[in-house]
Amino acid sequence: MSAHIWNYRPQASPGPGVDLIGFRVEATDGHLGKVAEATHEVGSAYIVVDTGPWILGSLVLLPAGTITQVDEQEQVVRLDRSKDDIRTAPPYDPTTTPGDVAYIEQIQNYYQQHS
Repeated sequence: MSAHIWNYRPQASPGPGVDLIGFRVEATDGHLGKVAEATHEVGSAYIVVDTGPWILGSLVLLPAGTITQVDEQEQVVRLDRSKDDIRTAPPYDPTTTPGDVAYIEQIQNYYQQHS
């Protein structure tokens, strides 16, 4: 996976005007949480997932390239990562995202190494 990690895959891109907030998020091995935030900017798209009690109510940032499918009818976002991959990812820090280049590089490097 390359810098394209920040773009939705063609087959997984949400339709025009589709708001992913509230969609259920499924990792490769089960339910992860719900989308709390979503961006669609080319080259910097991501979702923030509220994991609820699964990771002590943590929020995690996932680059759009980790999404394999957006099922608009069922309101589900499917990922190409396991829950463990996401649990060990760098913590989400809303005070540094998206403007902190070092944080974005840390996220990108993590998901590239765990692809």
